[in-house]
Amino acid sequence: MIRLEKLTKRYGRITAVDGLDLHVRKGEVFGFLGPNGAGKTTTFKMLCGLIQPTSGKMAIDGIDVLREPIRAKRITGYIPDRPYLYEKLTGDEFLAFVGGIYGLEPTEVRRRADELLGFFDLLEFRGELVEGYSHGMKQRLTLSAALLPRPPLLVVDEPMVGLDPSGARLVKQVFRSKAEQGETVFLSTHTLEVAEEVCDRIAILQKGRILASGTMDELRQLQRDGEANLEAIFLSVTGGADMQEVIQVLRS
Repeated sequence: MIRLEKLTKRYGRITAVDGLDLHVRKGEVFGFLGPNGAGKTTTFKMLCGLIQPTSGKMAIDGIDVLREPIRAKRITGYIPDRPYLYEKLTGDEFLAFVGGIYGLEPTEVRRRADELLGFFDLLEFRGELVEGYSHGMKQRLTLSAALLPRPPLLVVDEPMVGLDPSGARLVKQVFRSKAEQGETVFLSTHTLEVAEEVCDRIAILQKGRILASGTMDELRQLQRDGEANLEAIFLSVTGGADMQEVIQVLRS
């Protein structure tokens, strides 16, 4: 579904993404993990056509993102780490606006809005201005908008921020459901337990390069520890093992 070849992004002397090669298959939830500044969000923005790469190639379902950006965007849903909502619209109006961008018929938008707002417990708030929504409600509305056109690819940057446990559970259900339907989720999160729970494969990124990738079993084999959880693997790969003691103190 996604193929990146030698993807690079430089800002002056700073290399945010450094010759990235990656293949994300159809029908999987793929976790894209790394410390702050690793290049995850920059990669997502390039893939979704928001910024241009310095060099390299990107394809979504065989569509060249650079040559056919509109066609690629039509099959992609994107949830950024800091989503922007038109707060003077109601929830219904916002979804109608998104549906119009994707060229959906008003009757289809209404039917999908009923489904999604119901699923995310927003039905009773659909007529209220978005400015009155809580942070978690805005997150759920953003997810509803991204899912509205049924995109075969969903790119998600930090989906759990601001969600309560119930909302987080719903989101995880959505991700697994899309994969079971043969669709793809490309996911970045700092919540390693979520990544370990829902992702079929995981890549760990640092300084714009992939240091390790594979299933959890494959990552454990790389670390020669059949019992290691994702947190231990992540800290070992990124050189943050010395922070383990601090993390344990904070948790206790």
